[in-house]
Amino acid sequence: MKGTLLTIAKEACRLTTFKNLIALQFAYETKSLEQNLQTLSQLIASAPDFSVITAPELCLSGYNYDCLQESADFSQKAISALKKLSKTKLIALTLVQKIDTNYYNSLQVFYQGEIIHSRAKTKLFPLGKEEEFFKADETDKIKIIEVEGIKLAFLICFELRFSELWKQVQRSDVICIPSFWGKQRKEHFVALTKSLAIINQAYVVAANSSDESMASSSGIITPFGQEIRDDAKQLLQSRLNLHEIKKMRKYINIGL
Repeated sequence: MKGTLLTIAKEACRLTTFKNLIALQFAYETKSLEQNLQTLSQLIASAPDFSVITAPELCLSGYNYDCLQESADFSQKAISALKKLSKTKLIALTLVQKIDTNYYNSLQVFYQGEIIHSRAKTKLFPLGKEEEFFKADETDKIKIIEVEGIKLAFLICFELRFSELWKQVQRSDVICIPSFWGKQRKEHFVALTKSLAIINQAYVVAANSSDESMASSSGIITPFGQEIRDDAKQLLQSRLNLHEIKKMRKYINIGL
């Protein structure tokens, strides 16, 4: 009983340095690696300090299977730039990486000039032939990390469709979802990201490509299921309020 009360007290007084949630949304499939890094860098630089920023999946290279080695090489340059941009901002995105002879769609999380978390995508999208070019990671690599008093989790695009993975991100405060989600399944993306926020009583920050064939629909969804979405914007922003998470979990107690 004493331990339970102590846990409740800690949750009640939890503080974080982070003040804002940011979802980026831009077109990059037909542009060069350099152009995309420039766009990404400008958007990150325009975001307020102490933001958690999620960028779309493979937002530098897109799914250009003919240039995987070039993309992997360019990722090293991008990592150096992103480390500099992350001094006062947390940045989550995926990059093409090569380890030994295998290519990976690799999540990288930057903060204070360092990579603080990384893993490769665990569920590769068969309709996009992703399985033919990338190697999948193990699903047990999906985990919650704690940074500056908030619990963060990450799902990469197609991983959003697997309910068993939703359980692995339970009790997180913010779930970031870098995505390259097609226009034909736009309603699915909107429904799944909103449902994930409601069922986990957490913030969801979904960043998607706005290329012509993509769904856009990036958004920030609150623990109450309220949505901020605008397909015309490259940067969507909302305040992070840990009290909203606490209030929702107290209002409808489902054991989180």
